Amino acid sequence: MSNTIAAISTAIGEAGIGIVRMSGKNSLEIGKEVFKGINDKKLDEYENRKMAYGHIVNGNEVIDEVLIAYMKEPYTYTKENMVEIYCHGGIIAVRRVLDLLLEKGAMIAEPGEFTKRAFLNGRLDLSQAEAVIDMIHSKTEKSYDIGLSQLDGSISKEVSDLRNRLIGIMANIVAEIDFPEEDIETITLNEIANGLKYISERIDHLLVNSKRGQILRDGINTVILGRPNVGKSSLLNTLSKKNRAIVTNIPGTTRDIIEEYINLDGIPLKIIDTAGIRETSDLVEKIGVDLARDAIKDANLLLVVLDNSESLNSEDREILQLAKDKNTIVIVNKSDLENKIDSKEIEMILGNVKTITTSILNNDGVDDILDTIKDMFFGGEIKVESDVYLSNVRHIDALKRTKKSIESALLDVNNNVPLDCIEVDLSDGLEYLGQITGESIGEDILDKIFSEFCLGK
Repeated sequence: MSNTIAAISTAIGEAGIGIVRMSGKNSLEIGKEVFKGINDKKLDEYENRKMAYGHIVNGNEVIDEVLIAYMKEPYTYTKENMVEIYCHGGIIAVRRVLDLLLEKGAMIAEPGEFTKRAFLNGRLDLSQAEAVIDMIHSKTEKSYDIGLSQLDGSISKEVSDLRNRLIGIMANIVAEIDFPEEDIETITLNEIANGLKYISERIDHLLVNSKRGQILRDGINTVILGRPNVGKSSLLNTLSKKNRAIVTNIPGTTRDIIEEYINLDGIPLKIIDTAGIRETSDLVEKIGVDLARDAIKDANLLLVVLDNSESLNSEDREILQLAKDKNTIVIVNKSDLENKIDSKEIEMILGNVKTITTSILNNDGVDDILDTIKDMFFGGEIKVESDVYLSNVRHIDALKRTKKSIESALLDVNNNVPLDCIEVDLSDGLEYLGQITGESIGEDILDKIFSEFCLGK
């Protein structure tokens, strides 16, 4: 934290501008040394938080023509002195500017170090800091909105309210334990139970919303399954509106996992096309079939594609068995050809599964697939209400642990267990809640979280 750090904050590549930023106590001094404004004005001669025009120089050598701004602590992203340099885009300009800053004493920033400093300096709590990376990684407007809401403190406020309620209950319990003879108002077991039930119900509500929150953030992991030449790759290309997968009438054309994201009314739908599942002596194709089987394990949804013009064979039946007990839509493709599939046999294996008849070649039935997905995961209309959505796996796990601690404390209350035992469970719950916002978290976890950030953020 005592070092001044610097990094390139824009993506490396051809662009109109590139941004290099510094944070730390020596930012302004380094900025003064490398920047020359009009009439040789130094950086500190310009107004705080206002852009200045000039050049980045190394002695008499001009490095680049830039706009620059310096911002005095504590009203900055990191709550430290900061300098941001807006230079020409491309690989060379930003790299030369960064190299000069490092030469003058700055240290290269680690991934996420600017945001980590914002957290350590108290500008953001941990849930808000993690929302930053969610916004950067968001693939649709709705997933971005969830991240923006969390950055604005939606999770922080909810967790803070739960912690304050839990602290209030604990304070009364501790007072009862430590000062039994004092004339203070005591809390009854019934009051403890009611308070804990409210907290538990609120956690339940957050956990229910978290299922939708994870889908809004990460999308629906959708795997297309089927034997060769039933139309899997054609389905991927039609849904993504790209020629993403090679389509031929040669069985086994797709040999690897092919992924594509599509935007389903603001929800990222991660479509995975897999190799046709069948017995094969081709080593490369066999690897692709094994990858297809592995993809099923992590899928939120399976799209099982069958060929309407052929009766079910052993490979079809094996694929239907793989889809048992999972969210599945059966797509009977090639409806423009004579029907030879027995729908009752599909029902015998999968039960009352949703089946859609399509002719992907003629683009018939594709909209029905998308409408069915919306019905399965969102009851039809996809919308984000003004509610709190947890989407981070770490937050959800901490909340589940809190829930267990609360349930254990409630059981103790109902069994008239001594108050000090109840207080232990509540202390654990308070610890888990603190892990969400960062009040109680180890340095190793912090390092892991911020290592996932991009450089310069």
